[in-house]
Amino acid sequence: MDYSFKKFEGRNVRKEDRITITRSFSVGFPQKFYEDNNIKQYKYVVFYYDESNRAIGIHFINEDTEKNKFTIMHSKEGYGGSVVARSFLKANSIEPLKYHGRYEWTKVEANNIGELFVIDLTSKK
Repeated sequence: MDYSFKKFEGRNVRKEDRITITRSFSVGFPQKFYEDNNIKQYKYVVFYYDESNRAIGIHFINEDTEKNKFTIMHSKEGYGGSVVARSFLKANSIEPLKYHGRYEWTKVEANNIGELFVIDLTSKK
């Protein structure tokens, strides 16, 4: 019998298409989300918050002049990217211990902003 084996090279790789909020005040973009949405081409994110719907909007940008931008930390090993969002989360009373986890996202076109990736927060407690 002839076999056609292919070596598995995805050890410790999260093939996750959801956006993550970590307990350490970061917002993560796992490898699959990162690759599928070409996040590598962006340097920054701008966060938006809808308090009544408890939703976060994430806008990826490259404009160096934006005052309220957060720098994306791109993994050198190709594992995705993340943003330290401590000030955003604290300012909006989003407690990472209560809201950490993986979130499904939707893409919306927002007036005067452009394309936003939106996650609806759900309490883990």
